[in-house]
Amino acid sequence: MADSGRVNILGVGVSTISMTDAVHLSDAFLQEGSQAYVCVTGVHGIMEAQADAKFRKILNSSFLTTPDGMPTVWLGHLHGFRKMARVYGPDYMLELCKLSVERGYKHFLYGGNPGVAEELRDVLLARFPGLKITGTYTPPFRPLNAEEEADLERRLHEAQADVLWCGLSTPKQERFMAQYCGMLPVKLMVGVGAAFDINSRNLKDAPNWMKTAGLQWFYRLLMEPRRLASRYLRNNPRFLWLTCLQLSGLRKYPIA
Repeated sequence: MADSGRVNILGVGVSTISMTDAVHLSDAFLQEGSQAYVCVTGVHGIMEAQADAKFRKILNSSFLTTPDGMPTVWLGHLHGFRKMARVYGPDYMLELCKLSVERGYKHFLYGGNPGVAEELRDVLLARFPGLKITGTYTPPFRPLNAEEEADLERRLHEAQADVLWCGLSTPKQERFMAQYCGMLPVKLMVGVGAAFDINSRNLKDAPNWMKTAGLQWFYRLLMEPRRLASRYLRNNPRFLWLTCLQLSGLRKYPIA
């Protein structure tokens, strides 16, 4: 776990960091040569953790669990962490890629629908000349079998990647990272979900004013109502209610 401090949001320890902190801590970690994973977590991830103690432990055992949504930032401020700021997955990817041109870090893109990882690679290479993306892999929509695990491990050995970007959506990507951290030859795995589609320009991002106002969920709901309606209409009201219970002291949520 990174020495950045965490705020307890419904039993999930969210790192009390800004984008600058996230990039700095990641840079320092990559220079050490250890192995770990980063969870980019908003309301959806926190609510998934309410009914799944194993998933909650995955989030709390990360190197960083970044505040991906504005509600996590506002709660951090309420708890006294005034310098805490949003670390949005697609932006975090871009910032770390920008730094990697100078540092020479190598990247591997794992996830997305067929062809998306390759499109993302081309966009990133055009945006950051000199960036090293040494491999891509589109996994099946199920756990890897033994043969596929061996193939992925072989590809990563050949790629000599420092960072594996995992775009599988929550909670699938976090479970993948926790399972394979220490097994695959890569220093840092980062679960960024929709960043594959957003940064490859397959999915339009919300305007900045909606992000700042905490309304990105509403924008995404308008863009993908069939897929996201049940998630947001179920999770958002429940998140507000449980947060009120925690803040009032009526219910305790220990980090475990």
